[in-house]
This record gives sequence, C-alpha cells and structure tokens, in this order.
Amino acid sequence: MQRWRGIEATPRGWGRSVVTIGVFDGVHRGHQQIIKDAVGRAATAGLASVLVTFEPHPASVVRPGTYPALLTPQARKAELVAELGVDGMCVLPFTAELSRLAPKEFVHDILVDGLHAAEVVVGANFRYGHKAAGDGESLAQSGQEFGFTARTVPLVASDGTTFSSTYVRACIAAGDVTAAAAALGRDHRVEGIVVRGDRRGRELGYPTANLEPMPHSAVPDDGIYAGRLIRGRGNKTTASPAAISIGTNPTFDGQALSVEAFVLDFDEDLYGEHVGFEFVQRLRGTERFESREALVAAIDEDVRRTRDIFEQH
Repeated sequence: MQRWRGIEATPRGWGRSVVTIGVFDGVHRGHQQIIKDAVGRAATAGLASVLVTFEPHPASVVRPGTYPALLTPQARKAELVAELGVDGMCVLPFTAELSRLAPKEFVHDILVDGLHAAEVVVGANFRYGHKAAGDGESLAQSGQEFGFTARTVPLVASDGTTFSSTYVRACIAAGDVTAAAAALGRDHRVEGIVVRGDRRGRELGYPTANLEPMPHSAVPDDGIYAGRLIRGRGNKTTASPAAISIGTNPTFDGQALSVEAFVLDFDEDLYGEHVGFEFVQRLRGTERFESREALVAAIDEDVRRTRDIFEQH
C-alpha cells in the first residue's frame, strides 16, 4: 500500500480511483465494512482504492483544547487499512483552513482534483465541510455535478449497539476491553516506549516493562488485565502473554499513573523499545494491600489466571 501526506503529494499519474474518507480511528467493524466495500468496488471496476483520513483528529482543531482518546496511531491505522486491501492511504493535515472549506470546495479540491474519484464510499453518519454541513445526500449531488457516484454504507450494529469510535472509547475508559474487542474485531492495543520505572516489580519477584503511552492514547481504566506484549510491526510481530497493571500503585502511595506489564516466561531488556500492550480480559480492579505479602499473593493469582486464559485460547 502506498502512503502519502497531503493531497499535493498524491503520486504523479494517479488515475481514477474509488475513494473512502473518514477519521477511521480504531478501524472498528463499522469502518471495516465501509473500507471493504470500497476495495471491492475498486477491484470490480479495475481502479485503485484510496482511503483518505486526517491528522490530527478534526475535533482537536474544531474544538481547541480537546482531543479524543486515540484508539489507533497513524502507523497502526495504516497497518490495519493495508490488511483490508487498500491501495493508497492519503493523510490530510487537518488545519483550521481545511475546516473552513465549504462542502463543495472540499469535494472539488480533494476528491475530484486531487484523487480523480470515480466513486466515493462513506458511512451513513459521514459529515464534511465547514461546520459539518455536508452529508451523504450533498455528496451524491456533488457527484452528479463532478462526474462521480457516491455510495453510503449502513452503520454496523450488534444487539442494538451501533459500533462507533465513541462507543469503543467509552468501553475502554470503563475497562470493558471485552466489549471493545467485540466492536473492534480484535483486542485493543496501546503503544509507546518502554521506560525505566521504580523497579519495585523486580523486588517483588515480578519485573515489569513500564510503558509510556503515545500522546492521547486510549488507556483502559485502572485495573489488572490479561494481555499481550507486542513487538515489531505488520506481519513481523511477536506476541507474548502478559499480566498488565494500570494504576497509581496505591499499596505504595503512588501518585503517577503507570502502565506496566509482567511478561510471562520472558527475560529480555525492552528499555527504549517501541512496543504495544494488547488487552484481552480484565481480571480485577486496582486494590490497596495492607502488606507486601498480600500484594505478592494477588500478583501470583493474576499471573496464574493470565496463564490459564492463554492456555485456554
């Protein structure tokens, strides 16, 4: 898959294409349906498929001072999109100037002039242009004027719940990583750099990798989770079972939030490495223990349950 940043960086000679456009944070099951639809239509027409997304998140520009918790950094989003068969990914820098484009200007400048769209595929809740004035209906009208067709894909729901990035964020914030995984179609991952902690885990017999999450990451609620340490990128990753702790270490009167993992049957130095923590199941909430012995006994049980979960998998 080709990737480029900014519409002006579109590869020279790029022909007509089937375009899908959106933030696609999380690339959840609803997004996947839209993207697969676009990829399939491009293949049938013998055209390239292009996914257009934005950075930073539009909400941070439209509402300065706010930033939604991010489910997928751009590199991870690109991996997921590539797995779905997209030919090209264009990341548009979302600026105040871009946000002020009228819907028709946006369509003309980005979809028509920039990407030579033959067809545009969007979700049923897609909005675009200044003050989100454009929708699927206005997109279809612009298509009639500029010579492309527009297709709106229904939202994906299960048991009365419509899958959306907002819904997934809410699940993660509540620590319900199982529900988040059901909406994402995979386990939620938080990425960052492994940094040096207070080394207390080593003293307890459970050395941990301390993660400094990437800015604005959607970190699950405080608690203990069965999960995985992910190393590498794309199809060159390794996954190791891990018991992951998120919290302030209340037993030791901690103040700063820590995200740390005891990786089962693992003894490698990870300091300075970019890794991911994936969350499979919440084991319990964060607790304050009255003694070191009680804390170690609880960790023993967390590790045992983590091992059992992965043996069952």
